Amino acid sequence: MAEMVRAEAVRKSFGRSPVLNGIDLRVDGGEVVCLIGPSGSGKSTFLRCINHLERIDSGRIYVDGELVGYRQDATALREMGEREIARRRAHIGMVFQQFNLFPHMTVIENVMEAQIATRTANKRDAETIAHDLLGKVGLSQRCQAYPGQLSGGQSQRVAIARALATRPKVMLFDEATSALDPELVGEVLGVMRALAEEGMTMIVVTHEMGFAREVGDRILFFDKGCIAQDAPPERFFGAQEDPRIRAFLGHIAY
Repeated sequence: MAEMVRAEAVRKSFGRSPVLNGIDLRVDGGEVVCLIGPSGSGKSTFLRCINHLERIDSGRIYVDGELVGYRQDATALREMGEREIARRRAHIGMVFQQFNLFPHMTVIENVMEAQIATRTANKRDAETIAHDLLGKVGLSQRCQAYPGQLSGGQSQRVAIARALATRPKVMLFDEATSALDPELVGEVLGVMRALAEEGMTMIVVTHEMGFAREVGDRILFFDKGCIAQDAPPERFFGAQEDPRIRAFLGHIAY
């Protein structure tokens, strides 16, 4: 498959604290790449850099061959304007730990809003697409409900539908199940599994080791802002030779 995401020597610090220490990564179209590792290792920051929610200090990130957040002129990289960044960001769907739905909008209005705000569809087409996507995540019957009337699992499925509404080329999931009660985790992971089976390119920060082992094509272990290991799941979860990773996995049930 063609390359979909590429990171080259990506560095990011907050003040004097380095968070990403030269990340190099290639993700091909249709791959599911799971990022795991201890808290503070840079996983979520790297995900946010991919869609320019965090500005990188150096390096480059490309999605489908286009620079994210910057353009190259004759002498240097120049940051894009907010409008152009928003247009590029429409090709990168992201689902966060918190659902971030607009409480004053119905479910279908929340899914329509992403398309209207990014001008990827007019109102009539946006409504049709929203209905289709809510059906895809099993929530057709709740389209006129408000976020306050939904369970956490339902809210996260709406957030996934909203992220899909602009027809992204890659989906980013940042601990999408961590805010859910345990009995609701499965319904969200089920939607994510279905997307993977359809060939969606996905980069997933997760502590759900069962999902990573069953669905991931590659597992990336982040440690101190670096990719300490990049391996297929059968090798990563099998005879793991790295003592640091063995210790990490020993504290997680999977």
